[in-house]
Amino acid sequence: MGSHGIRDQVAIVGMGCTNFGEQWDQGLDDLILDATGQTFNSSGIAKGDVDAFWIGTAQSGMSGITLARPLQLEGKPVTRVENYCATGSEALRAAAYAVASGAYDVAMAVGAEKVKDSGYQGLNANNPPGDGTARTLTAAAMFSMVAPAYGAKYGVDEDQMTDVLATISAKNHYNGARNPRAQFRREVSKETICASPRVAGRLGVFDCAGVADGAAAAIVVRAEDAHRYTDKPIYIKALSFAAGSGSGLIDPDYDYTHFPECELAARDAYAQAGITDPRHQLAFAEVHDCFTPTELVLMEDLGFAERGTAWKEVLAGTFALDGELPINPDGGLKSFGHPVGASGLRMFFECWLQLRGEATPERQLHSERTLALTHNLGGYPGEMVSFVSVVGSELD
Repeated sequence: MGSHGIRDQVAIVGMGCTNFGEQWDQGLDDLILDATGQTFNSSGIAKGDVDAFWIGTAQSGMSGITLARPLQLEGKPVTRVENYCATGSEALRAAAYAVASGAYDVAMAVGAEKVKDSGYQGLNANNPPGDGTARTLTAAAMFSMVAPAYGAKYGVDEDQMTDVLATISAKNHYNGARNPRAQFRREVSKETICASPRVAGRLGVFDCAGVADGAAAAIVVRAEDAHRYTDKPIYIKALSFAAGSGSGLIDPDYDYTHFPECELAARDAYAQAGITDPRHQLAFAEVHDCFTPTELVLMEDLGFAERGTAWKEVLAGTFALDGELPINPDGGLKSFGHPVGASGLRMFFECWLQLRGEATPERQLHSERTLALTHNLGGYPGEMVSFVSVVGSELD
């Protein structure tokens, strides 16, 4: 991949995130004002001092007016972006590169989604014919193919796989129970998880992330200006995005046990950030656990475990809150919830809290490592977009 990166050129100096969940008493504008208000307050930057804005939303708005209206922005450049479930990350990526280019001094990225009042439990996607996204299977059905494929390839029998997936789900609910912003703030036992109704294949209700309403936001500036706004900035080390061609579904060699786009994005991000051993250089990672087998495979795609071994690492507690490399300390999509346009920025928000030592005490990590990773994907096995970032609390 050809990205030269913007390592240590841009810093996040303010962030905010709403509670995620079924926000029946709030509209999209309310969620946006909540997240952006927190962000302005945390940075001391007024909206009039922001040079340009990016709003990421999958289906809650069609233009920059989606953000300009609630913020009452006059004459500001406001761009709406969308890239499946990586939409929030795409907004942050655009704002960061705009600042790094010198085009703007201060930029803001906002991700927001309001879907619970729409009459649909998920996104009501109406894709144009011939764009490569037409399908007859649900997301759960598509990702349910990952578990049996992985088990067959690496010799994990059905009972073992059930235990592995339940362990991932229980871990994320354990973490989310300690997060006051999470949609599902309750621990769930492995017994309850295994007994839950099946949704697709062997995936049960507790193997699937919940769709939510919510918003998150960030303000970015040049790294040399960061301490004008905060004494604890978060520096961007890498931003990588990879879009697949959608050909995986017709590729006879594709076996559903890995996500090539995620591998490519991770490899590029590590090159940008100078990371050679992610498992031992990262303090933690926020990954796109839309379904439990997704998180399992990502542990290998992101280089946290050797091929065919992630299931053993899961059972050994490697990725637990007190493990060697905590994964989704905020509860992930599984427990925090998934407002599609906001999820990517929510992941950055957890990095903001953890690396500044401001997470809730029950889940605050105490690591000497100063780097964290976020990962988003959008689409389905064989036809994905993928985003990987690395951020840190110190300049190299």
